[in-house]
Amino acid sequence: MKINRVVVGQLEENCYILVIDDKCLIVDPGDEANKIIDEIGSLKVLGILITHHHFDHIGALNELKEKYKVDVYDFNSCEEKEYEIGQFKFSVIYNPGHTKDSISFYFKKDKVMFVGDFVFHLSVGRVDLEGGNFEEMEESIDKLKKINENITLFPGHGSKTTLNFEKENNPYF
Repeated sequence: MKINRVVVGQLEENCYILVIDDKCLIVDPGDEANKIIDEIGSLKVLGILITHHHFDHIGALNELKEKYKVDVYDFNSCEEKEYEIGQFKFSVIYNPGHTKDSISFYFKKDKVMFVGDFVFHLSVGRVDLEGGNFEEMEESIDKLKKINENITLFPGHGSKTTLNFEKENNPYF
């Protein structure tokens, strides 16, 4: 799986385009729909994955959903289980703390996880906004720490990191 990052909006949110062959999934289309559409080009969009519903992660959602006529996979439509969309196979993991509707998408075969604003390089998402909860964030971190593989974490802002690095260096872990 190829992962293309498109940085969009005033808050420089990471939108990801996940590509296998000529098909793709969109993760967190935060803003600048035309920039995302240009990155997609002639790829066939199979679905849109949303880690949480803060404005900077869904600003272009309605426009892209209307253009591509695809399903949206988010807290409201997903259970904690495995999904298969075309050749894309992933698990949904609930991880409240930053928001009540925070989820991550774990592509085990590729050893990657899209975590939205749950985990950042050496930090975690804010818990002081509406729907945030420090105790829930601690429980979500404990759940993530139980994964024994060294996977790459793709956050909603900033650079990617690895689970092992965060386990060893992130003060919230």
